[in-house]
Amino acid sequence: MTVTLDPAVRELLARHARTPLPSTPPTAAELRASFAASWPRPTAVEPVASVRDHLVPGGDGAVRVRIYLPEATGPVPAFVWIHGGGWTIGSIDENEVASRAVCVAAGLAVVAVDYRLAPEHPFPAAPSDCYAVVEWLASGGAGPEVDGARIAIGGESAGGNLSTVVSMMSRDHGGPPISAQVLVCPVYGHPDDGFASYRDCAEGFGMTAGAMRFFFEQYVTEPAQLDDPYLLPLRAKDLTGLPPALVLTAEYDVLRDEGEEFARRLGEVVPVELTRYDGQIHGFYGLYTDLPASPRSHAQAAAFLRGVFSRE
Repeated sequence: MTVTLDPAVRELLARHARTPLPSTPPTAAELRASFAASWPRPTAVEPVASVRDHLVPGGDGAVRVRIYLPEATGPVPAFVWIHGGGWTIGSIDENEVASRAVCVAAGLAVVAVDYRLAPEHPFPAAPSDCYAVVEWLASGGAGPEVDGARIAIGGESAGGNLSTVVSMMSRDHGGPPISAQVLVCPVYGHPDDGFASYRDCAEGFGMTAGAMRFFFEQYVTEPAQLDDPYLLPLRAKDLTGLPPALVLTAEYDVLRDEGEEFARRLGEVVPVELTRYDGQIHGFYGLYTDLPASPRSHAQAAAFLRGVFSRE
């Protein structure tokens, strides 16, 4: 495989390569602490009209959400945003740049979800929390500034997985209608599914095949769960009734091929826009926001959402 990384990505990977690796595999708690201490915090963020945290009633306690509101004269649509981190690490804090950018550019409320993490809360805790947030929004829980009848959903990596899972749950259980999905480098299959990107991008591009195996070990408690479409949407036999989608993948990402395969299958039944970001790695959208491709991807997501809600 000829590697043509974006020069900014190459420099980022070189910086990370100078960080010594732990001598023993970390626990989930140690990985969270390391991630929280090392992820590149933004030096500046885009101003929005307001940012408020709420506690949403869930099936097993309250779910924290953060709502970013734009300047507006009436109720605005809601875009539920679900962070990545292999269902194991991460929080609503890590996507501050993307959440604010999409809020302003699309003129909608971004509702970031702080779902429960594995291994303390394995599958299906995360989708349960995210679905509870969608139901709360649809019931008017966010207040008069947010139109609970117009909801889109999206996420990066594990958050992309959860976005589609919540869309399936809403479809299957007669839940709130979801207008669209924004799916960034989503997890839809398993490392053993045989996708070429797991071989070609296994090491050296940030997210590794070994890291994905670690995340599955935290999230999955029974092997039979790997056949559940609510865990891995590529296992679904029927994708009809799901919302249209924007799917963004990264050229040098172990998850590239499964995201594109899901986009192909979903595109057989609903409109799907698929963009592969050449030269990019996992995390280019929400984590590594100093990369030149990052603001381009935020603008693309915002334009897609504007188009969706302008047609309703």
